Amino acid sequence: MKNINEVYRPIKRPIKIMQFGEGNFLRCFVDWIIQNANNSDLDFSSNVVVVQPLDKGLIDMLKDQDGLYTTILEGIKDKDPVSETLVVDSLADFINPYRDYDKYLEYAKSEDLEFVVSNTTEAGIVLNENDTDLTHTPSSYPGKLLALLLKRYEHFKGDKSKGLDIIACELIDKNGDELKKVLVDLSKINNLSEDFISWLTNSNRFYNTLVDRIVPGYPRGEEDKFYQRFGYVDKLMVKGEVFHLWVIEDHYNLESRFPVDKILNVKFVDDVTLYKVRKVKILNGAHTFMVPLSYLSDHDTVGETMKDEDLLAFIKAFIEKEVIPTINLPRDDMYSFFNSVLLRYMNPYVRHELMSIALNSITKYKTRILPSVIDDLEKGYFPKNAFYSFASLLVFYRGKRKEEAIALSDNPEFLEFFKNEWDKVESGKERVRDLVFNTLSLSHWEYDLVSNTKIVDFVTESVENILKFGVKSDFFYKELDFIK
Repeated sequence: MKNINEVYRPIKRPIKIMQFGEGNFLRCFVDWIIQNANNSDLDFSSNVVVVQPLDKGLIDMLKDQDGLYTTILEGIKDKDPVSETLVVDSLADFINPYRDYDKYLEYAKSEDLEFVVSNTTEAGIVLNENDTDLTHTPSSYPGKLLALLLKRYEHFKGDKSKGLDIIACELIDKNGDELKKVLVDLSKINNLSEDFISWLTNSNRFYNTLVDRIVPGYPRGEEDKFYQRFGYVDKLMVKGEVFHLWVIEDHYNLESRFPVDKILNVKFVDDVTLYKVRKVKILNGAHTFMVPLSYLSDHDTVGETMKDEDLLAFIKAFIEKEVIPTINLPRDDMYSFFNSVLLRYMNPYVRHELMSIALNSITKYKTRILPSVIDDLEKGYFPKNAFYSFASLLVFYRGKRKEEAIALSDNPEFLEFFKNEWDKVESGKERVRDLVFNTLSLSHWEYDLVSNTKIVDFVTESVENILKFGVKSDFFYKELDFIK
């Protein structure tokens, strides 16, 4: 059977978009949207240069397929099952800046470049104060972007018209504003000129956004079925749900330059906050909440989790008792949204692996669940389901599911921390309570979780029960909340 690039050919268009990230979500969401725009009657015609934000990634595989791949969207639309495919031919160039930094910086001089899009996970938009040598590849995403913008400023001699539309898709609050702040802070650390910082902040336009589509990724186990359907081999095909929503806070008339709202579910709004809070706390929060609980219960997918009546009742209680009361929106709207989320989780056509959600779980717990926990605590309510999930997360980071190793994927500092802590517990040098206390004491949380001894006691007892009896111990059924 032929490969995809023997059946299709990339289409030449101006490279107007630089994309940081090459993972499943960007390719099945942003690139899918760009492809639809290129295929439409819109006057858009824009290709993408993909920048791999980490040293290891998919750039070489994308090159091997000439950037071509297939999106597969499956689900229910208007009460009928649908399966839609689209070949993406808009990825035109591919850069690993760790191997070819000069090529990366050369794009700073591009007259065609207009947009920067990123999704580097919640852990991507961070200030790394060690990114002080911009002559070599910076380690952080903001460091790489700063190097590109500095080169662009220098090449075009501060021309105000050469600023870019910078669209952050990371799931953190006010993602565009935060990226801008980190860039300014890093500029000051690097002793860059006030003129450059003024150009950075006033000539470039940063956008807060919300993205929403469940993307399980590569349909492992279904390869041959799709190869036969397509008539070609595609090692980078990516599966997602039919539903999609992109909300962009637009104060710079981006809509006129990026008019994708004319053809897809993209909204340009004055304030993304309410969309963001609802989605991150409920949809993403429930995802992060369920992963360690369900995976340690020997489930591998979201669909399997939804079929487990006990876990489903536990998740419902978490959202209804511990999350919805913390969101300042009408309760009926919240319940309607949550019910729609459950239906999306139950999509029989999408196999969403729990381990694909587990990436950077420590940061995800902080951004998706901890805000609700803090609101509950400050109102005098103890969110025990959320803390039980936290306990299961600590056991998950032990790196074992029975005799099977768990392929943990997180910042090296967290992986090293948990390895050291669990080694001490298992060697008898430390108690479970010590591990819990040390984890809750991490500055990462930016909140005092140890002064309240009830938290330490509850999480300790939960971890001990999970280690002895599994997730569904007597403690699970007697001490926690369920909504059938």
